[in-house]
Amino acid sequence: MAKRSILIVGGGTAGWLTAAYLARFFDLPRNPRLAITLIASDEIGSIGVGEGAFPTIRSTLQFIGIDESQFVRSTTATFKQGIRFDDWVRTPAPGKSSHFLHPFEPPYHGDGHSLVSYWLLQDPATRPAFAEAMTIQNRVAEARRAPKRSGEGAFDGPLNYAYHFDAARLADVLSAQARALGVEHLQGTLTDVALDGASGAIDHVVTAEHGTLSADLYIDCSGFRAELIGALGAPFHSVRHQLFTDRALACKLPYVDPATPLDSYTIAAAHAGGWTWDIGLAGARGIGCVYSSAHLSDDRAAEILAAYTGGRSHDVKVRSIPFEAGYRTTPWIKNCVAVGLSGGFLEPLESTGIVMIEAAAAMIAEMFPLGGPVGAPARRFNELMSARYANIVNFLKLHYCLSRRDEPFWRDNGDPASIPDRLKELLEEWRYRPPGRFDFILDLESFAFFNYQYILYGMEYRTDLSPVREEFPDVAEAERIFARIRNFGDRAASELPAHRTLIDQINAAAA
Repeated sequence: MAKRSILIVGGGTAGWLTAAYLARFFDLPRNPRLAITLIASDEIGSIGVGEGAFPTIRSTLQFIGIDESQFVRSTTATFKQGIRFDDWVRTPAPGKSSHFLHPFEPPYHGDGHSLVSYWLLQDPATRPAFAEAMTIQNRVAEARRAPKRSGEGAFDGPLNYAYHFDAARLADVLSAQARALGVEHLQGTLTDVALDGASGAIDHVVTAEHGTLSADLYIDCSGFRAELIGALGAPFHSVRHQLFTDRALACKLPYVDPATPLDSYTIAAAHAGGWTWDIGLAGARGIGCVYSSAHLSDDRAAEILAAYTGGRSHDVKVRSIPFEAGYRTTPWIKNCVAVGLSGGFLEPLESTGIVMIEAAAAMIAEMFPLGGPVGAPARRFNELMSARYANIVNFLKLHYCLSRRDEPFWRDNGDPASIPDRLKELLEEWRYRPPGRFDFILDLESFAFFNYQYILYGMEYRTDLSPVREEFPDVAEAERIFARIRNFGDRAASELPAHRTLIDQINAAAA
């Protein structure tokens, strides 16, 4: 069988994660049938819009052979147990704020009882918040405890978790592992993409440093520049009419006190024209003001960022990152496939950018034909990726459209014309029942039904089960389980180490 070759254009998280994943999947050092080359320029920096991930990153890193403790040390990483949403439900009154947590741990489900319905039947005025009632992780995260103890297994622990990390350092870690797995790395800059006149596929690319390069499959990880897939004319499907944010101002602030306690969740703080992310790394906080330029001027966004940081953003470099929410409907055309920002980007909320890189890399690995037409998987890949993007749009829109904030940005998000039809259908069904597993086809989803439950009920959506209350007679048993969750949560919050303590222990182990 003839040897096949893959050329990845662009580094960063997308390029190096894809390279490492494919090299590991195909056991590249012992595979004479395949060669993988990545070309990237050091002059083109990483966007690094999101410095957080979803729990799938643990299995991805483990699969490609990354050591968890070394990863934490090398990327100044911390543990992420979910996202805390501040003031998304209503505009805060002076001196009053509210929040809810979207934890990564599924709601407790045991002894044949689904507690969701029993929580819905409790008095909304006196019942605890949904995440607080349904999982011990809410209590652990609010207490700034870690999701695991020192010495517990790599990528494992009693609670589900992901990470916060420095995106540029993550790319360095992935690069080192990909090269160790047999990926050839070329430093260089793309200057031209030449198409085959007959087929319309990529014939070769031209670089300033290495001349002409050719491959069987080209993977476009060139970011928003989309240097390869753009040359093939892949259409871009904008969802700007549904997801309004299109700008971010991002900065990094060192801790005034190195011993500052660490949150173990991303903070997403709503403001008049969008929201602000706040991510606690080991040595600094990554903060970014995400906003809609149609609702907020750049100067006003800078003022909001400055107010959030207590004026400290004036003393550091602030990057302006424009983007348009949308995706390529045909990210795989002939012998080229786009991964990462070149294939699509929605917005930083819920760390979906890295989730989609992971999904694309895994699908390319499974589908890549070692023989036959290299473009054969394109139709199925495009169907799956487009469906994933469309479903993520639904999930992200859910965060916005239920808000009762009174600013124009939030009112416009509640306009039914801006809500995808499928989400409108589900919201109507969820008036009478909670989200369930049959609402979603798992192979097309990045988020499970319980992720929707956390957002839906965190945003105080009302599912009215009172007309069928008699269908749920085991109230006493449900109350007993709720009490157990509270007790286990208190115990876990006292027994698990402080988040900062665990990170310090991992970092000290290197010495």
